[in-house]
Amino acid sequence: MAEKSGKAPDVLRVRRLLLRWFAGHRRELPWRRRGDAYAVWVSEIMLQQTQVATAEPYYVRFLERFADVESLAEAGFEEVLKQWEGLGYYSRARNLHRTAKLVVGEYGGEFPSEAAELRKLPGIGRYTAGAIASIAFGRDEAVVDGNVARVLCRLFDVGGPVKSSAVQKRLWRLAEALAPRGRAGDFNQALMDLGALACTVRSPACEGCPVRSECLGRARGRQERLPNSGGRQPTPHYDVAAAIIRKGGRVLIDRRPSTGLLAGMWEFPGGKREAGETLEEAVVREVREEVGIEVEVVERFVAVDHAYSHFRITLHTFLCRHVGGRARAIGCDAVRWVGVDELEKYPFPAANRKVIAALKDRAACGR
Repeated sequence: MAEKSGKAPDVLRVRRLLLRWFAGHRRELPWRRRGDAYAVWVSEIMLQQTQVATAEPYYVRFLERFADVESLAEAGFEEVLKQWEGLGYYSRARNLHRTAKLVVGEYGGEFPSEAAELRKLPGIGRYTAGAIASIAFGRDEAVVDGNVARVLCRLFDVGGPVKSSAVQKRLWRLAEALAPRGRAGDFNQALMDLGALACTVRSPACEGCPVRSECLGRARGRQERLPNSGGRQPTPHYDVAAAIIRKGGRVLIDRRPSTGLLAGMWEFPGGKREAGETLEEAVVREVREEVGIEVEVVERFVAVDHAYSHFRITLHTFLCRHVGGRARAIGCDAVRWVGVDELEKYPFPAANRKVIAALKDRAACGR
């Protein structure tokens, strides 16, 4: 056994041990209770870049509103964004909506069962296609996500930067060799659950691992050093200035362009501070460039720190007075004057939600 000899893991034994463990330890997740292609697809899109605990309540609410692919396809995109609000990576919501329309319009409301065909749909890559095909349709497809990659790196003692092309190719080959014919869906979920429950990022629970006797990384004492993340680059930080422009009891909001970061979300006009600018100068310039009006800064409002996947921002907001010009969409897709009590109707990024909460508190105090 690998635990004593350091030999390569026995594929048949790994399959048998892991499937037996999965039968008694599988996580009870809401999408597993349905198990159809729509449920698996929505969950897998939500779980891209998002932890299970965060995604679960969103999934439940989303399925309550959009119970099937037809109801999702028929909905307006802004309503889909509103349901997605706070989950982040909003391009996922756009791809979800586009795919729903394609499945209804071109596939008669039925998801294709083959991974190759699934990959033709927006937002579905190799991993997601493999997950849907194997779990929902019983196809013999492998998967490699973060949890699976960690398990395989330790099980087979795979060094090298885990995100490198060479390591990714090797992990996919290993996953394909391991997946048992006719049981790929269960086996893939078993690998995911093992990574989530035992073979964790820090302090892996090796004593409770069903395949510890086959783990080459553990045999060589390397399990806690695998996978090799390749080192992290410093996370950039940007200061963003945004205006709360009040006029006749209403505030001005605009909708971001339909492509790019936070596509289609509503926000308060503003943008990044440029070199040499004060925050006050930045907000006046950004408002002029974005919605074509002149404003005057009255006072600082609230500042919110927020982290995205590859950078961080501090959103500095300012109460501003409208002093000239007519608001129009220049660097955005749409503009709208709305009451503070109406802001809840619109999908906003998470950082803006905190500003809205502060605005509502201020309005409640009569200011």
